[in-house]
Amino acid sequence: MNSSNRLQILIEHKQQSLLKNGLKGIEKESLRISDLGFIAQTEHPKQLGAALTHPHITTDYSEALLEFITPPYAHIDQTLDFMHNIHQYVYDQLDDEHLLATSMPCGINGDLSIPIAKYGKSNIGKMKHIYRKGLWHRYGRTMQAIAGIHFNYSVPEALWPVLHQLENSQDSLDDYKSSAYFDLIRNFQRQGWLILYLFGASPAICKNFFKSRPELMAQFKEFDNGTLYHPYATSLRMSDIGYKSNNQADLNIDYNSLNGYVDSLSLAINTPYPDYETIGVKVDDDYQQLNANILQIENEYYSTVRPKQIIQPCEKPTLALKRRGVRYVEIRSLDLDIFNPIGIDANRARFIEALLLSCLVQESPPIDADDFSTHNSNQLKVAHSGRKPGLTLIKNQQAISLKDWANEILDSMQPICDILDANETDNHYNQVLQEQRKLIEKPDLTPSARILAEMRTSNQPFACFADNISRTHAENFTVQTLNSSETKKFNQMAADSHAQQTEIENNDTLEFDDFLHKYFSQQ
Repeated sequence: MNSSNRLQILIEHKQQSLLKNGLKGIEKESLRISDLGFIAQTEHPKQLGAALTHPHITTDYSEALLEFITPPYAHIDQTLDFMHNIHQYVYDQLDDEHLLATSMPCGINGDLSIPIAKYGKSNIGKMKHIYRKGLWHRYGRTMQAIAGIHFNYSVPEALWPVLHQLENSQDSLDDYKSSAYFDLIRNFQRQGWLILYLFGASPAICKNFFKSRPELMAQFKEFDNGTLYHPYATSLRMSDIGYKSNNQADLNIDYNSLNGYVDSLSLAINTPYPDYETIGVKVDDDYQQLNANILQIENEYYSTVRPKQIIQPCEKPTLALKRRGVRYVEIRSLDLDIFNPIGIDANRARFIEALLLSCLVQESPPIDADDFSTHNSNQLKVAHSGRKPGLTLIKNQQAISLKDWANEILDSMQPICDILDANETDNHYNQVLQEQRKLIEKPDLTPSARILAEMRTSNQPFACFADNISRTHAENFTVQTLNSSETKKFNQMAADSHAQQTEIENNDTLEFDDFLHKYFSQQ
């Protein structure tokens, strides 16, 4: 499919307004921290609901790593209002704990200080827990305690039949949509390093982060007695010290089509890996991991962007994609905004929406393994040293300055921002585009530079700086309360989630071994 003239076609047929009002949802992770400044050792608070079944408040890797999930809304203000309400409700329930505002964890004392999340005694609950045990054995727990924002975006549904017709596509509408989403994904892989530069907020790390992997400390400079950093880093969360596996680096996941993606990911889930076979799967009748393959399940494959489909209960994500196509994309490269109480603001979300639409309408040729390696290399460069004067990246096999390429990307977003602002009472999208231009010209304005500057000014190590800001955010929530009607809704959701977990546990009929076999045998 030729996507190079999508925007031109829409404008010629006066259909460009169909690009507006795509659905935007946010998932946000935050570590619970005790009043003493250490990762909470308490279980997931029962009053918040059951992590297995609650639609909006759950846990990620650890019992202490909360995950908040909004519904998708066409207007970002609604999404952020819902996220704010989750935060307020959680703070109304928490005792002597607060949420860490940074992506990189503080207050940890080696792997075993990070409690693995538990989801009850049902088969699906056991599976989720054992998957996390497997991640521990494969990568260690510390890197799993890193938090971030996942931005979920669904292209406006009304756009698809119009584009399908205007491009004279011979594919079915569902196949066309999935193919176009993969066009978007490939372009985001090319240009997504810009997210790290503009919004990266993890330029420094507590030395304690490396307690379980001290050999990695030599890669860094010392900021102070408790902090390591890179002087020009933007997002160490997205660097090779984050969630990374050497065996994944060699995976050749196909992003050129839905079928290629599903088949290549499925191959990794079904291919044994010798190092993991050494760990064992069921040792002395105790599961250490779900299997000994390169990937236990799809979610283990780390990528900056994922094609997604809503899954049915106990359905494999790859099967959901194969059966019903791509429904939305999940952008996974956003650090928590330490300066914002809920970790993200409307401007950031609007910029990402405009960037994703720009990626959709641009030409998006196929990528091969070399291209994929180049994209990863660009991302790592920006993560470690994105603010370095004169930094160059590789675009189309040629060196280009980060500054020049960033301005090219912003220029390509201009017509999208104009469309998104058309007939609105304000120019939010154009305003946010102009704000980001300033960050290209003045790297000291980026969040990563501001964090290091404030640490220097206040003479604080990263852990103290992070905890102080986190406590300030917590105080803002603790002097307020959620209104009674919203509180009642969240209370009901919590009660319903506990009832749903009990129902799932009571309705299990299979032994766990049989359940697992049936899950992985889905065709």
